Amino acid sequence: MNLQKRLSWALLFLRLSVFLVMLMWTLDKFIRPEHAGGVFAHFYSVAGLGASTFLVLGSIELLLLLAFVAGFARRFSYGAVLLLHAGSTLSSWHQYLHPDEGVNLLFFAAWPMLAACVALYLLRDSDSITLDGAKHAART
Repeated sequence: MNLQKRLSWALLFLRLSVFLVMLMWTLDKFIRPEHAGGVFAHFYSVAGLGASTFLVLGSIELLLLLAFVAGFARRFSYGAVLLLHAGSTLSSWHQYLHPDEGVNLLFFAAWPMLAACVALYLLRDSDSITLDGAKHAART
């Protein structure tokens, strides 16, 4: 298997794993909007959002994630996922200062995922196992 093929497969697996994590966070907005409300209040200082707000946010996020996992509109979808995850990672700054308290140690798993998002964005033109991969590969 040549380097481009190995790179394409590695990027696909990164994309699928980032999608899986973000999908769980998105589904949480539909299944447990009160939990999503607590997360927004605690980490983003945005309180009082109702369940309908999380249904709308979850729907938009789900559409973005489907574009991302399909490799559609890579500059936009990979960039948006990177920004969403960076915001989530950085908003948890207090947990990084106290890794020995509660489940805070688990928050450090966000950093390798953030690195995966950065890698996917920077290497998006090499990510050819996508919805438009054949078309893109033919251009390069």
